Amino acid sequence: MKKKIPAVKARQGRWGAQIFIILVCALILAGIVWIGVEIYGEHLANEPAAVHLQQNKSQ
Repeated sequence: MKKKIPAVKARQGRWGAQIFIILVCALILAGIVWIGVEIYGEHLANEPAAVHLQQNKSQ
């Protein structure tokens, strides 16, 4: 007969606060980068339209 092992003892790893902190920090950093890219993208999207409008006014 096979020996029954409780699920808590069968886990290979432990629930570590350190890894949780690393994952939360990585998520926060990814969010900061995402916001930066969004701002940069909006800046690029608005710039050519303004240049195009100025060219049309001069003609």
